[in-house]
Amino acid sequence: MAKDLEIAILLDFYGDMLTPKQREFLDCYYNEDLSLAEIAVNVGITRQGVRDAIKRAECQLCDMEHRLGLVERFKEVKKGLEEITECANKISAENRRTGLSREISDLTVRIKSIAVSLSE
Repeated sequence: MAKDLEIAILLDFYGDMLTPKQREFLDCYYNEDLSLAEIAVNVGITRQGVRDAIKRAECQLCDMEHRLGLVERFKEVKKGLEEITECANKISAENRRTGLSREISDLTVRIKSIAVSLSE
């Protein structure tokens, strides 16, 4: 299951770099959950032909990620934004506990807002 999710994520990032047929096969297989046989019937080739095309496309996606690292970088940025939000929440809680500075409160709200907008 994790492998399927990883390929689907790679497809989101690098799908435009594949041929239209490769994108179609991967989309049908991973996103629409069609079997190899169903895809083969829909496009008029053998099940083995679909499997080979999917395996080649998967290798290309993994190679692109290995070279470019966009998915890994995205995950790092997302984790960092979550940590920033967590820190802003702690600052906000401490601010409420110690005296409620309006400026600190406004800044923590702004930090959290920026983190949310960057993570979308």
